[in-house]
Amino acid sequence: MLSDLPILPATQAFLARKLKMRIGADWQDAASGRTLSFRNPATGEILGEVPSADTEDVDRAVRAARQTFDDSPWSRMRPRERQNLLWRLADLMARDARELAELECLNNGKSANVAQVMDVQLAIDFLRYMAGWATKIEGSTVEASMPLMPDEQFHGFIRREAVGVVGAIVAWNFPLLLACWKLGPALATGCTMVLKPADETPLTALKLAELVDEAGYPAGVFNVVTGTGLNAGAALSRHPGVDKLTFTGSTEVGKLIGKAAMDNMTRVTLELGGKSPTIVMPDANLQEAAAGAATAIFFNQGQVCCAGSRLYVHRKHFDNVVADIAGIANGMKLGSGLDPAVQMGPLISAKQQDRVSSYIALGRELGATIACGGESYGPGYFVKPTVLVDVDQRHRLVQEEIFGPVLVAMPFDDIDEVVRMANDNPYGLGASIWSNDLGAVHRMIPRIKSGSVWVNCHSALDPALPFGGYKQSGVGREMGAAAIDYYTELKSVLIKL
Repeated sequence: MLSDLPILPATQAFLARKLKMRIGADWQDAASGRTLSFRNPATGEILGEVPSADTEDVDRAVRAARQTFDDSPWSRMRPRERQNLLWRLADLMARDARELAELECLNNGKSANVAQVMDVQLAIDFLRYMAGWATKIEGSTVEASMPLMPDEQFHGFIRREAVGVVGAIVAWNFPLLLACWKLGPALATGCTMVLKPADETPLTALKLAELVDEAGYPAGVFNVVTGTGLNAGAALSRHPGVDKLTFTGSTEVGKLIGKAAMDNMTRVTLELGGKSPTIVMPDANLQEAAAGAATAIFFNQGQVCCAGSRLYVHRKHFDNVVADIAGIANGMKLGSGLDPAVQMGPLISAKQQDRVSSYIALGRELGATIACGGESYGPGYFVKPTVLVDVDQRHRLVQEEIFGPVLVAMPFDDIDEVVRMANDNPYGLGASIWSNDLGAVHRMIPRIKSGSVWVNCHSALDPALPFGGYKQSGVGREMGAAAIDYYTELKSVLIKL
């Protein structure tokens, strides 16, 4: 049984199909015939299965993408046409927004309502933003000096060209949005793509492939191979026919992908883990800060790379802010994301539930106090929103990414101390500062070692703002004008007249 809660007939029909991969112009099974099952995290039940690709399937997808990039009308398409196709794709996503949201919910566990207004809408907004860049990719001219040829005249210019075939591997926490973060600049610049969605969450990637086809893109522009990271992901990472790899996921896996890419000198961008600090200054609006800090860690069940998983509150307000966050956590309703009254869904899998629970157990062993939560239960993969206090900055709970609804909270006494604590971590993806003292905030921002700093908000993303990390949170940027740089190559041209 899919669910006791209502879902669209279109969602039911999609799940009832025999799902196949999109390679070139065809929907295909894996060459081996093997399949991979996927589950509903709210119940643990198997929802269906998809092909389990291996090296042969990935090679077919890369060759299809290469042929389209090199030889099809796509490689000669004018920028205006690429712009219009992106707009068409975004319009189709808007048309099917509820179906996409329900597929995301069933496959990932998140709230369908939240997925519709956030994941799907942000993906649509981003594609529309990137559509505008298709007609604004520019080169430049250079007045060449050439001192060894003083009597000659030259014309020098710089072209920006599509990098080629893009291999994209995305995580399971925001499957559709992450896919569009990578697909948007690829389509705007004229690249082709092979997407490998996470093992657990293939559904919206396959639905997206249908919409790309319906929008009128040539066959081979967007290919989707489903399967495990060990087989399909590894094969895509090391494939010599891939010109650029883009990956979103854990730092551990990102390092392996980066090493595989370097063997072929494949261009690479990596958006990796995080352990983002939330800093509540003494002058902050405490009620607003407590609500914001709760959202920063409990949104999407804490399965957010830039989740505010470390909380630093000025000592004079520490107990009150922690109590307010615990009160919010204790009042949250957990359950299926199809239920509009639910405020937090399940984690993605039993494996992730065990991982998060093990960190909570470690906190107990280290002498931490559990201010709220701390329990896990089923059926499904639920962990109650948890706040831990009496933890040490050096503890693993503070230094390592838990990737679940677990907040570690610590007091501080002055700005220098909290900046030092915020930066004392291997990650540097995001940070938030809660304060009305803009002078103090502006002095702090340059000292925080993270790719994004939010003030009186957290994880607030806009298509025009680049997103990525310092330190072990990654290499390169998603979104904004900066994304164009990572999907293009620069070519210098010098003509002797």
